[in-house]
Amino acid sequence: MIEIKTASGSNRDVHRVGALNTPQRLGPVAIIFLGPPGAGKGTQARHVANVYRFPHISTGDVFRSHVAKKTPLGLQAAKIMSRGMLVPDEVVCGMLSEHIRGLGFAGCLILDGFPRSVAQAKWLDRFLYMRSGVSHDLQCNAPAAIQISIERDQLLRRLAGRRSCPTCGRTYNLYFQPPRNPGICDYEGAELVMRPDDSENVVRERLMIHDQNALPVTEYYLRKGRLLEIDGNKAAEAVRTAIAVELESVFALARA
Repeated sequence: MIEIKTASGSNRDVHRVGALNTPQRLGPVAIIFLGPPGAGKGTQARHVANVYRFPHISTGDVFRSHVAKKTPLGLQAAKIMSRGMLVPDEVVCGMLSEHIRGLGFAGCLILDGFPRSVAQAKWLDRFLYMRSGVSHDLQCNAPAAIQISIERDQLLRRLAGRRSCPTCGRTYNLYFQPPRNPGICDYEGAELVMRPDDSENVVRERLMIHDQNALPVTEYYLRKGRLLEIDGNKAAEAVRTAIAVELESVFALARA
């Protein structure tokens, strides 16, 4: 049982999450984190998962696990990727479905990196309905999507400013977390390196592709009244607080 108290601290303001597989369950069937690379959605998703004790599901981790373990879906995906083709939705959704079913958990899920298309969003709605048996017509039970928005210049500094130590693997940022001596690891004294993926041209291309794919997904949740917009330009702690306020409103709706 989890207790999450509001500011007043009274018993009636305690949110208890227990038998979430019952029709009387409180809150959304899933909390979905959306946002561009570098927005910090993975960090924030893990924090929310820890606070609420809900499973954090990174679809990238699920995908890599299937490929590494050479599961039937993983082998299928590897074969498709070896031809330079995109892995189709039915394979990606199949991996996610297997993973969720294997959790043995009936409550709210924290999704990080999924869905990435409207087709995936619609599949997720159907899957979550079949999993929970709770109607998404009730807004308090519908999946909630948290969109972390951030200015393009800020993203470029976060991504293109990354450098790492080839010896110890520590990561720095030239703008936000620079080493004491420019270009040198504080611990190993090794010269810091930049990953090819972090070059400004590559970062700009990644962000452009993300924008093209993400806008329809954002609009899908906006039309359904499920989108919670967060200003990601602020410090991580301020973003965390803003997300907590939004989620408290979501759970308050379920308690009403």
